Amino acid sequence: MQWTVYLSGEIHTDWREQIIEGCAAAGLPVNFVSPVTDHAASDAAGDVLGEEGKSFWRDHKSSKVNAIRTKNLIEKSDIAVIRFGDKYKQWNAAFDAGFCAALGKPYITLHDESIVHPLKEVDAAAMAWAEEPAQVVEVLRYVVS
Repeated sequence: MQWTVYLSGEIHTDWREQIIEGCAAAGLPVNFVSPVTDHAASDAAGDVLGEEGKSFWRDHKSSKVNAIRTKNLIEKSDIAVIRFGDKYKQWNAAFDAGFCAALGKPYITLHDESIVHPLKEVDAAAMAWAEEPAQVVEVLRYVVS
């Protein structure tokens, strides 16, 4: 079976590449998908629908266009990995975790111990919490083998 893993969250480090490379090195039957990780492109996703005078409406349109991708990819995935970094607040990642929980979609959270408390509800619904991408690879190795 080929597994599809949705990689959600923080875009400022190479955690996605570490997981993808780790799974490839282990020969795991995993296909990875993710939201648009180019911040400027994501912010401008709705611009093709017309210019807005207020940033709220620009963000509103772009979030809806982005949600087409996010909703479909999460629904079609077998599992999600949701990364929370310590530098920025990833509200979209928290939303993705909630969407996974609502769908009954298993997910793994990936974050430092320093933010366990603010993520307690998100972690409580997760199937696992990892601090390092290598731990995610090991969980995936176990699950897909």
